[in-house]
Amino acid sequence: MHKIRINPIIAVPICIVWIFLGAISAHAQGLACNVMSLGIGANLNGFIPFPSDNLWNQNISQAPVDPNSGSIINFIGPTVALHPDFGAGLYAGQSIGIPYIIVPDSTARVDIRFTAYGSESDPGPMPVPANAPIEGYPHPGDGDRHVLVLDQGNCWLYEMDNSHLRSDRSWNADSAAVWDLLSDEQRPYTWTSADAAGLPIFPGLVRYDEVAAGQISHALRFTLQNSIEAFTPPASHWAPNSTEQYAAPMGMRIRLKASFDISGFSTANQVILTALQQYGMIMADNGSSLYLTGTPDNRWSNNDLGNLKSITASDFEVVLINPLYTSTNVPTGPAPTISSFSCGSQCTVSSGTPVTLTWVVANSLYNIVSPQIGAIRGTSVVVTPTVTTTYTLYATNQYGRKKATVTVTVQ
Repeated sequence: MHKIRINPIIAVPICIVWIFLGAISAHAQGLACNVMSLGIGANLNGFIPFPSDNLWNQNISQAPVDPNSGSIINFIGPTVALHPDFGAGLYAGQSIGIPYIIVPDSTARVDIRFTAYGSESDPGPMPVPANAPIEGYPHPGDGDRHVLVLDQGNCWLYEMDNSHLRSDRSWNADSAAVWDLLSDEQRPYTWTSADAAGLPIFPGLVRYDEVAAGQISHALRFTLQNSIEAFTPPASHWAPNSTEQYAAPMGMRIRLKASFDISGFSTANQVILTALQQYGMIMADNGSSLYLTGTPDNRWSNNDLGNLKSITASDFEVVLINPLYTSTNVPTGPAPTISSFSCGSQCTVSSGTPVTLTWVVANSLYNIVSPQIGAIRGTSVVVTPTVTTTYTLYATNQYGRKKATVTVTVQ
């Protein structure tokens, strides 16, 4: 299944080994998510999604240049200008950039109904509030309509595209993905996400809070007009619209050349340009070429951001693309195994009785229990069914998904 969109692009070095971690408690790693403020476009207060070894967070300023870098840049168009696809105010009645909201762990979980890519989506429920901003608000129109939600208390990131709020406060979406902010989670190979490359969107956004603090310590997201049927980590999915030799694979990373002099730019723009030299930007979707993605925020200076348009593709170089996955060499391996999923001695109860579900899972990157619960760490959860309910455990890793069911009968 190949998803092709039109919107704002990326890359990756890659003799680097991707390390997959198991389930991690929300407070097991350094700065936990509970330092984040709550609300739309709220400050993360220094929290950086994913571990330091994650490809999004790796400084690639010294990584080797791809031998085809010049040809790839020429194919993009050496005079194509960098375009900050974010800013203050409205353009054609829409906010500029991809918004997000940070919610407390008390946020109600709601159902997500899939309208296109359900087989490659993470099932709900998800804590997506009715006031979650849709990309393009206040008039989202027929664009990508991304919705990004960060769970402050549990360190999960939820992302949807083509999102529409229903009258019962559940959501319709083409697809949805759950990301564990504390581990090196990856979508199953060849699966999409809310982004065509199978990537998380949020960690690649240029955010005002980071720029104001003086440092961006992660790669950024960008789009290109053309891509081929291939991807390179951290991407897991392709959405080809070209067969040209030097069109980009999803996940390709480019960086601003170290020789590029950023001293003439404003302090804010120097923060962005330093990140582009140290961490680069990752091709994440088909769209306008060299569009750099950020968040809408009325504190941006659109005039100042406009100065970034003086930078062109010729000022960038492509970081070594290795490995490169095509239809002939997509990695394969064992999907998770579920040894048990049980309600124990509580499989027949009266309405409202607490029931403990337990499971034994191996080789899983993240688990979801549906309905009622959603993404969860650990090996058990308490549910309180009021009617007979069949619960499904979904265990997912980079090679696929397995599921198991158990029914609690309510008398």
